Amino acid sequence: MWSLIEAVDICNKELNMNELNKVLMEMDFEFLGSGKHGMSIDGMRKVLGNDDFVFLDVRSDRELEYVSFPFAHHIPLKDLPQRLEELPKDKCIVAFCSAVFRGAVAYTFLRANGFEKVKGLTASTEEMVKVFKPGPLAKM
Repeated sequence: MWSLIEAVDICNKELNMNELNKVLMEMDFEFLGSGKHGMSIDGMRKVLGNDDFVFLDVRSDRELEYVSFPFAHHIPLKDLPQRLEELPKDKCIVAFCSAVFRGAVAYTFLRANGFEKVKGLTASTEEMVKVFKPGPLAKM
């Protein structure tokens, strides 16, 4: 016989899977082709400093030791399930990592957990670093 805690846990897992299923079902050809789920480097430049956007760095702690982005909130992807409450649901969350993959996973996870305003940065950290050289910074 299941305890009440085990039953609630099973129900929560089923709800999360249902939400994940809904998010995945939205990802059809038109959705992916529209690009609305992503943000380019130029898009990043345009919204940096805008309080309606939160950049979420999902790289590991070790990666952060080598390259950090002071404008971003850092939560390693492996810690995201336990730290969701740190993210505001009323702002657009832009997830990124070193090579797009973990950012896409974070995008999907956030959407499945009720975050409506989410984008994935479509650039690597190498591309991001180029934006912060004096020339490009002067143009921001």
